[in-house]
Amino acid sequence: MTKINTVLGPIDPESLGLTLPHEHIVAAYPGWECDPLARQYNQEKIVNSCMKNIEPVKQYGVKTIIDVTPVDLSRNVDVMKDISEKLQLHIVCATGRYTEAEGKWIYFKRRANVKIGDIKTEVYEGFMQEINYGIGQTGIKPGVIKVATGLSRIAPCEETTLRAAAQASRETGIPITTHTEDGTMGPEQADLLIGEGVKPQKITIGHMCGNASLDYQLDVLKRGVYIAFDRFGIEMKMTDLTRISTLLALLQKGYANRIMISHDCIAAVYGRGGRMPMEDAIKFKNWSFTNIFTNILPALKTAGVSDEQIKTMMVENPQRFLSGT
Repeated sequence: MTKINTVLGPIDPESLGLTLPHEHIVAAYPGWECDPLARQYNQEKIVNSCMKNIEPVKQYGVKTIIDVTPVDLSRNVDVMKDISEKLQLHIVCATGRYTEAEGKWIYFKRRANVKIGDIKTEVYEGFMQEINYGIGQTGIKPGVIKVATGLSRIAPCEETTLRAAAQASRETGIPITTHTEDGTMGPEQADLLIGEGVKPQKITIGHMCGNASLDYQLDVLKRGVYIAFDRFGIEMKMTDLTRISTLLALLQKGYANRIMISHDCIAAVYGRGGRMPMEDAIKFKNWSFTNIFTNILPALKTAGVSDEQIKTMMVENPQRFLSGT
């Protein structure tokens, strides 16, 4: 039987239970560590902050969180492990890389420029190191590969990452989850990964709720992949009401078995902190690890979505995706 890697070790797929498939325990954009006014790192304080934000999901029956933070967004598996032990939640972590514009790529680019290494080969080798031997000295192995593309194009380093991820996935069976920017490049991501030999059922195209076009949604779904409506609560460019409307249209067409839902929430952020202007903050007023349970599911049920459809999206699909079945 296929086992799923968690930060506390491998588990059976049936043990995953109710799952949030696209969240972040701790994360930060590159550069925070260069800020002299950034808050000093203190794991105990970070863990306590994370627990405060994450613990409420337990009352709704959540058993598993998939943390899709790639290494260049300050992934911290030690914090994940601490949270998992204290809250008795399964946490699945990721290997992977972020977009060319916002990730950390200069190291690999310089190595390629002076002909020391090849970017695809070195990124692939990094994925395989973590999948086979664990992250750093922790021994913690990822259960998913995270890849990302930018707005309306796949940049060279992003294409390289997708191809490296596809090779690693083919060889190890680890599935791939993606970041798309504002609901673009979903079909192109799917085509590239499938063209590289990845089975569609091992691919989740992320942030599909950034695009309200039903044609776009169906264009991705016809590839046979999973999709994620995974930014509920982030209403800067798309409202939750619009996301719900699009999701309902897909459910009415019978796609419950190919959709997952989540928040893309971050329990703790590194850096100096600060507050958004009120006009921006109001667009994040529902952004939390519980928004789906307090706002989205009630709205879906009022619209006629069944408990069985919700179970399919939140229990069965994450289980099938992570196990590749």
